Amino acid sequence: MYKIVEKKELAPSIFLMDIEAPRVAKACLPGQFVIVKIDEKGERIPLTVCDYDSEKGTVTIVFQTIGGSTKRMAGYEVGEYFEDFVGPLGQHSDFVNKDIEELKKKNMIFVAGGVGTAPVYPQVKWLHEHGINADVIVGCKSKNYLLFEEELKSICDNLYIATDDGSYGYKGFVTDLLKELIDKKTKDYDYVVAIGPMIMMKFITQLTKKYGIKTIVSLNPIMVDGTGMCGACRVTVGGKVKFACVDGPEFDGHLIDFDEAMRRQAMYKTEEGKRILKKEEGDTFDRKGCECNTEKVDRMKRVPIKEQDPKIRATNFDEVCLGYTEEEAVREASRCLNCKKPMCVTQCPVSISIPKFIEQVKNRNFEEAAKIIAKSSALPAVCGRVCPQETQCEGKCVLGKKGDAVAIGKLERFVADWSRENNIDLSDTLPKNGKKIAVIGSGPSGLTCAGDLAKLGYDVTIFEALHKAGGVLVYGIPEFRLPKDTVVNHEVENVKKLGVKIETDVIVGRTITVDQLIEKEGFQAVFIGSGAGLPRFMGIPGENLNGVFSANEFLTRSNLMKAFKKDYDTPIKVGKKVAVVGGGNVAMDSARTALRLGAEVYIVYRRSESELPARAEEVHHAEEEGIKFHLLTNPVEILGDESGWVRGIRCAKMELGEPDESGRRRPVKIEGSEFDLDVDTVIMALGTSPNPLIASTTKGLEMNKRGCLVAREDTGLTTREGVYAGGDAVTGAATVILAMGAGKKAAKAIDEYLKR
Repeated sequence: MYKIVEKKELAPSIFLMDIEAPRVAKACLPGQFVIVKIDEKGERIPLTVCDYDSEKGTVTIVFQTIGGSTKRMAGYEVGEYFEDFVGPLGQHSDFVNKDIEELKKKNMIFVAGGVGTAPVYPQVKWLHEHGINADVIVGCKSKNYLLFEEELKSICDNLYIATDDGSYGYKGFVTDLLKELIDKKTKDYDYVVAIGPMIMMKFITQLTKKYGIKTIVSLNPIMVDGTGMCGACRVTVGGKVKFACVDGPEFDGHLIDFDEAMRRQAMYKTEEGKRILKKEEGDTFDRKGCECNTEKVDRMKRVPIKEQDPKIRATNFDEVCLGYTEEEAVREASRCLNCKKPMCVTQCPVSISIPKFIEQVKNRNFEEAAKIIAKSSALPAVCGRVCPQETQCEGKCVLGKKGDAVAIGKLERFVADWSRENNIDLSDTLPKNGKKIAVIGSGPSGLTCAGDLAKLGYDVTIFEALHKAGGVLVYGIPEFRLPKDTVVNHEVENVKKLGVKIETDVIVGRTITVDQLIEKEGFQAVFIGSGAGLPRFMGIPGENLNGVFSANEFLTRSNLMKAFKKDYDTPIKVGKKVAVVGGGNVAMDSARTALRLGAEVYIVYRRSESELPARAEEVHHAEEEGIKFHLLTNPVEILGDESGWVRGIRCAKMELGEPDESGRRRPVKIEGSEFDLDVDTVIMALGTSPNPLIASTTKGLEMNKRGCLVAREDTGLTTREGVYAGGDAVTGAATVILAMGAGKKAAKAIDEYLKR
C-alpha cells in the first residue's frame, strides 16, 4: 500500500499528489513514469513522474480528472492509500547520459502544454542542478490553468507563457510562440523537448522539422497498461513499431506517425473503441521485452512503384516513374537483410554504403540517409533514375537469388527527392587549401570529380562547352526519364554549393587550351571529363538523306533545346513513321521521344531481345507505350525519294552465330531476306566516341585507336603529368554511374598527387 502524504488542486480538475514510495523514489530519473492502481477494482493508470525526493522517499504525480478512474483517484485524501504504485518505468530522458560539458554548449527549449508542464519540471530541474539552464514555454487555456510558474522561474533561463485566451503572457498557441522565438534568433536552439497533448506535439514537430531542430516528445498519453504486456501503446517510430511504455515514453518526434498514435489514443477513450481495437488487432501481444505483432513484409517481393499509365504518358513528357511514397519506401527498405558482407556495395562504382542508407530509410531518418549517400555520390537523384542497378548493386542483392532484389535505385531516388523537397544542406567541406583544379566537362564524371575535390578544400572550376551545365544529363536523357528543372539543375546547384565554379560556353581546345589553363591561369591539375559526343553511323547508302538524324542531334534538340515545347524556337523534324536503329538506352530514348512527338515508331536491332543492351525497364516501357520492335533485323540501305528525303529503309533478317569479342552472339545475315520498311525518318542510335579536339591541342596527351584518351584505370592519370581523365572520354559511351566512378577515382588520385 502507498500512502498519500500531500494533495493540492493546482488548477480546475488538475491535482498534485505526493506518494510515499521509497524504492521508486530512489530509482527515478527524469522522463520516466509510474503506474497507479487505486484499489483492487481500479484500472492501471500510467502517469509521468513530476518530481521525486529520494531522501524523503516520495514521488510526485500530477493528473487531470477526465474519466471515471481519475475522478475516483481525485477523491482520495492525505493519509489514504493507493493499492499499487509501480515504477519507475520506461526509458529516462536521453540527456541524462550525455556529456555535461557538451550539454552546456547546447541551447535547449522545453515546450509544455497543459498537464505536460508536470513532466517538464523534473527535466528542467535536473539540468539546472547540473549547471545547464534551458528555456521553457508553458501553454494553457488561461491563467487559471497555469502550472509550476514560480518553480520553473527559479530553475530555467527564460520562461515564456502562452495562453489561448490571452489572459496571461503571449496570446496564442505554443507553436506560434516557438516559431517567433526561432525566427527572432533569441537563441539558436539545438534541441526542443515537447510534452503535452498529442496534437500539440504533432504541430511542434512539424514546425521544428522545417528548421532542422532535433525534437524529443513524450508519448505517455497513449499508454494503457504501462508494462508492455498489452501492446496497446504501440506506435510507429522511424518505420519500426515501438512501445511507448518500454521503448519510450520519449522518442524523436520527427520519426513518429502521429496520426496513427492519435487514432489509437482516441479509440481507447471509449469502451466501444477498446472493442474495435480488440477485434481489429486480436488478443494481447507477446513480445520479448514488449515485442509486438508487427505487419509482416514479404521479403521476396518488391514493393511496386507507381507509374503513369502507358496510354497517357505516350502523349506527354512528364516523368514516367512516380517514385515511392514515404510509406512505400519504408516498406521496401524493411526488406533489406543488412548483410554483414554487402555484395551490393562492391558492385557500386561509387561505393555508396547501401545497407547503411537503407537502414536509415527503414527508420524514417531520411536526412541521415541523404548524408550517407552524399559521402559517396554527388548525383543521387540522377543515379536513382537512370543507372542500371539491375546489373550492378541490385544484381548482387542476396534476395534476388530467390525473389526480387531490394529496389536500391528507387530508394536512392526517394532519399534524394526527399532531401531536395526538404531543403537538406549537404554542402560540408574542408577549409580551402588554395590549390586550383580545372575540370573540363560538367557531365557525371566532371561533376563527381569536382564535388569530391571541393569537399577536400580545393578551388575547383568546371569549364563546360554548352550553355548549360550537366553534360549528357541535360542533352542526352529525355525529360520523361530525368526531369531537368527539378532534378538535374538541383544536383548541379548542390555541387556549386560546395564552392565549385562553373563557366559555360568554354570550348577547351578552342576558347582555351589545357596548356593555357596550367601555364597561364595557374591550375595545378586538370581533369578531363568531356564525354563522348561524336555520333557513329553505319556507313550504308542513303545515310546522308534528309530525314536521317543521329540520336545525339535528335535528343539534343528535344532535351537541351526544348524543341518539344511549342514556345521554344529550335525546330525538330519528326515524320509520321520513324525507324530508330540500335538497341541501347539511347535508342529507347530516341524512340520514345519520337513517339511523344506524334510518330509511329519502330526499333530496328540486329540481335535478339535477350541481347538488347538497353535496361530491361526501358525496353518494357517502350513496349508498353506501343513502340514496335523489329529484332534480328539490320538496315542495309536507306531509301530516298526524288527530293532527297527518306521514303523507307531496306533491311535484312539476321540470325545469331558464334559469340564475338563482346561475348554476345554475332549476327549473321540471312541471304535473300531483304524487305523494305515504310518510314520517312531514320534515327541512328549506334553509340558515340570522344571528340579529338582536346587531345589534338594538348601536348603529351595520347589517344588509343578508338579515339579515347589513354588513362590509367585506377587513377585516371593520362600520359601527361598532372592531367587526369575519366568517363566516356576514356571508355567511350558508357553509363552515368561508371563515369561517376571514374571521376571519383580521379579526384582521389589528384588529391594524392597534390599532397606529395
